[in-house]
Amino acid sequence: MIPISNIKNADSHLFFLMAGPCAIEGRDMALRIAEHITSLTDRLKIPYIFKGSYRKANRTKIDSFTGIGDEKALKILEEVRNTFGVPVVTDIHESHEAAFAAEYVDVLQIPAFLCRQTELLAAAARTGKAVNVKKGQFLSGASMKFAVEKINEVNPGCPVILTDRGNSFGYGDLIVDYRNLPEMSSFGVPVVMDCTHSLQQPNQASGVTGGKPKLIETIAKAAIAVGADGLFIETHFNPSEAKSDGANMLPLDQLEGLLERLVRVREAIM
Repeated sequence: MIPISNIKNADSHLFFLMAGPCAIEGRDMALRIAEHITSLTDRLKIPYIFKGSYRKANRTKIDSFTGIGDEKALKILEEVRNTFGVPVVTDIHESHEAAFAAEYVDVLQIPAFLCRQTELLAAAARTGKAVNVKKGQFLSGASMKFAVEKINEVNPGCPVILTDRGNSFGYGDLIVDYRNLPEMSSFGVPVVMDCTHSLQQPNQASGVTGGKPKLIETIAKAAIAVGADGLFIETHFNPSEAKSDGANMLPLDQLEGLLERLVRVREAIM
C-alpha cells in the first residue's frame, strides 16, 4: 500500500510514518530530528518518510515565519534523504512550485486548504512523484474521490495518498470524524491520519494557531484501530521554540514511547 519505491521496512505490515518538523528552520535541526526518528523507525521496523515544509505560505499574520529560503530548505531535505536513505515529503502551494520541489523530494504534499485546486493537483501529478493530498477541513472523506480522479486523469500511474486532518467545528476548533478513513480507503489509496494538525485550534484572536498536543496519542491510537495505513506527526526538540505550529507539535523525546504503544495497537488488530 505504500507507493514509494525507496521506503524502508515496507514489508513490515505496520503503519507508515510521516514525521518531522513543521518547517525547515535550519540544517542542523533537520538532520538531528531525522537521525533521531530514523533510528526509532529502523528499530521498530516502521516505514518512514521525513516531513519538512520548505516554505510556509498559509500563515495568519504578515510577520509569521515562512522559511529560510526555498532552495536552501529544499537542499536540506535532499541532504536528509541522501544521508539517512529515507524518502522526504514537502508541501507545495502553487502550480509552478511542483516541478521545482520535485527535484529534491519524493512526495509532494497538497495542503488541506488547496485540495480542490485543479491546476495544483495536475502540476503535482505531472512530476511523477507521489502526491499526498490533505483533506480539506470543509470536506467529507467521500468528496476526496474527486482529488484522486483529477490526479489519475493527468497521470494514471501517479501514486496518491490521502490524509485526514479533522473537520472545522465552529470558528476555533477541529474534530475528527473517523468515518472518513474507511471512506477514503475505499478509493484504493493509502490513507493517513494527521495526528497533530487535527488538534489545531485555528482563528485565535492572537493571530497564532493554538493546539491540544496532549491528545496526539488518542488521535493516533483511534486511527490505527480503524485501519489507517499511516500516521502524520509533526515533532520538534522544543515545540515552544518552533518557528511554526509549535502549539500542536509532539515533543521529540515523547515519540519513542508513543510509537512503541502504537505498534502494539497495530499488532493487536492484525
